[in-house]
Amino acid sequence: MSGKIRDYEGRHIIVRYDGKRCIHAEECVKGLPEVFDPDRKPWISPEAGAANQVAEVVSRCPTGALHFQRKDGGPAEILPEANTIAVARDGPLYARGDIHIARANGEVLLEDTRIALCRCGTSSNKPYCDGRHTQAAFSDPGAVNKAGDAVDDFHAGGKLTIVPALNGPLLLQGAVEIRSADGTATFRGQKAALCRCGASKNKPFCDGSHKTIRFSAD
Repeated sequence: MSGKIRDYEGRHIIVRYDGKRCIHAEECVKGLPEVFDPDRKPWISPEAGAANQVAEVVSRCPTGALHFQRKDGGPAEILPEANTIAVARDGPLYARGDIHIARANGEVLLEDTRIALCRCGTSSNKPYCDGRHTQAAFSDPGAVNKAGDAVDDFHAGGKLTIVPALNGPLLLQGAVEIRSADGTATFRGQKAALCRCGASKNKPFCDGSHKTIRFSAD
């Protein structure tokens, strides 16, 4: 999954870039263009910005393709207080929090605070998004049409484990808030099965369509 990881080192901060997880959301380029310039080689120049600014902008990256390591004793990235999954219109699932991607046997494949998960079924880097939803003309408004736990004091903290089921959905275990693309609907719960084949009629939730289309993914 991480065959293109590269470190860009400055005096006060190191920026780590994983090219396989980048889908060109461009939060870095918009946030600090003097540091992140795709038309320049090298395209990341940590010395061009203050370490605090670089760290803040890196933390905006929704895919986890960018991370940082402070050399000056500055603070590390803050773990979000709540686990959230934002359903992007015509795009992936953006997860933030204490996220653990794991196999069914419990083996943890990735721990991160920011991950973009494929929901169109065409990524070559499953379960992560690689941007192919654009080529596949994936279309979905990003609605959330399922109610969750009706608990007033619900808190989506703690570990969220996501298990990509063999030829099936993403199985969520742990407190999480799932937010619609327009921000008007939210599912809150401890368990959910999210579509990753692109065929569900109840997106972002699985409705079993992966069986009908014979979706194949390890």
